[in-house]
Amino acid sequence: MKKTSTRLADGRELIYYDLRDDRTRDAVDRRPLEPTVTTSEVRRDPLLGDSVAVASHRQGRTYHPPADECPLCPSAGERLSEIPDSSYDVVVFENRFPSLAGDSGRCEVVCFTSDHSASFADLSEGQARLVLDAWTDRTSELSHLPSVEQVFCFENRGAEIGVTLGHPHGQIYAYPFTTPRTALMLRSLAAHKEATGGENLFDTMVAEELAGERVVLEGEHWVAFVPYAAHWPYEVHLYPKRRVPDLLGLDEAARTEFPQVYLELLRRFDRIFGEGEPPTPYIAAWHQAPFGRLEDFDGVTRDDFALHLELFTIRRTSGKLKFLAGSESGMNVFINDVPPERAAERLREVAS
Repeated sequence: MKKTSTRLADGRELIYYDLRDDRTRDAVDRRPLEPTVTTSEVRRDPLLGDSVAVASHRQGRTYHPPADECPLCPSAGERLSEIPDSSYDVVVFENRFPSLAGDSGRCEVVCFTSDHSASFADLSEGQARLVLDAWTDRTSELSHLPSVEQVFCFENRGAEIGVTLGHPHGQIYAYPFTTPRTALMLRSLAAHKEATGGENLFDTMVAEELAGERVVLEGEHWVAFVPYAAHWPYEVHLYPKRRVPDLLGLDEAARTEFPQVYLELLRRFDRIFGEGEPPTPYIAAWHQAPFGRLEDFDGVTRDDFALHLELFTIRRTSGKLKFLAGSESGMNVFINDVPPERAAERLREVAS
């Protein structure tokens, strides 16, 4: 992997990640951009104890542009985009309309390929590995920013999810706090560790799933399963078999196998609802241990946390979406229409 860092016309950082070491990246951003102005503010809810990012400047962000005006495609002639060069393998840049900025964290965009009509599932294993390396490198770099406590790499895919740019891409949020979902996991880890005399909850859970009926896909170094209490109609958790706290902890064997397992998993997601169906909308979310102190979680260290990816779709059946209505949105109690065992069975049926 070759990494080349440069700056866009308004001062934002842009990084090329190339498969070949002989690529030269010296294209200049020729757009007449003014410096980015953000109004991001993190407010803490005193009742729930969680945080809300208020970012009014995002109202003006790019919204469903035509393909020939996509800001994530390479620049071509006088059509200038966020990527100054005429081609790229993987690109990461600071979001022009970030939810988090300055002392409130940082937001980045990850472009998986220059091919506008592709998806992550269309990548080669080499390209998918390059994305993994880019996620890892950004996790490392962002973790050293003084305002950052947790790094979250994710992909939203599909208009039903709320994606406003059709180009295959994901995002990275660097939060200035430990997110509520991670805090819940850490509290459960601490309680289980105390109740069992030191047992790790992640290890117990993965071992139980490996021995059960909800395994979807298993490699030498990774396992994917539908969890016992899945929230979404089709939800898969992907774990490395050797517990590590973050992407930085993966060894070379796990990194090499990841593209094979993950690409197969994504391709199965596109086959869940049968031939002729539109691409399956999904969210793919990497859960990593916070880099901040864990003093609020008695007896838990970063090494107790288990890196994993959660992949789920909001489509519950052909042509129908799972909406978060009263129970889910009002009380955070999910109601799942598809038994997890049946979901796992279906994802095994559509193996390539």
